[in-house]
Amino acid sequence: MSAVAPDAAMMAGPETLARFLETADQGVLHGLFSTGDLVILENFPPHVFTGQDGLDHWRGLMARHVGAITDLRHTFGPPQDFVRTGDTAYFSLPTRWTGVRDGKRFDEHGGWSFVLVLEGDAWRIRSYGWSVVSFAQ
Repeated sequence: MSAVAPDAAMMAGPETLARFLETADQGVLHGLFSTGDLVILENFPPHVFTGQDGLDHWRGLMARHVGAITDLRHTFGPPQDFVRTGDTAYFSLPTRWTGVRDGKRFDEHGGWSFVLVLEGDAWRIRSYGWSVVSFAQ
C-alpha cells in the first residue's frame, strides 16, 4: 500500500524551513536544500530564485524580511496532494503565520508547494512556492 501523506522524514524539510523563518537562524538551513537544480518562488521580488546563487540571494533577503518580524509562529494544516515517484515527492502544505510587524499583529493564511528529492539518506527541498490566501492586520 502506498503512502497517502508525507512521512516524518519528508516533513522535516518544511519544519526546518519554518524554524528558519521564525528564528532567522541561517544555521538551520545547512543541508536543507537540494544540491541540484533548485527553484524557489516567493511573493517578493525577484520572485524566482534559481540554483545555488539564487538560494544565497533568497537567504539574505529572507533573513532581513523575517528579522523585521517578532513573535512569528506557524501552524501547518494537513498536507495535500501527496505523490511520491521514486526519489521525488510532491505535496502542498496549508500554512498559517502569525506575528508582529511594524507594531501590528498579523494573521496570514497561505500554502507552500514542495518538491522534495532524496539525496543520500535525507529528503531535501528541490523546489518550493509560497502563496498567500488571506492577510489580516
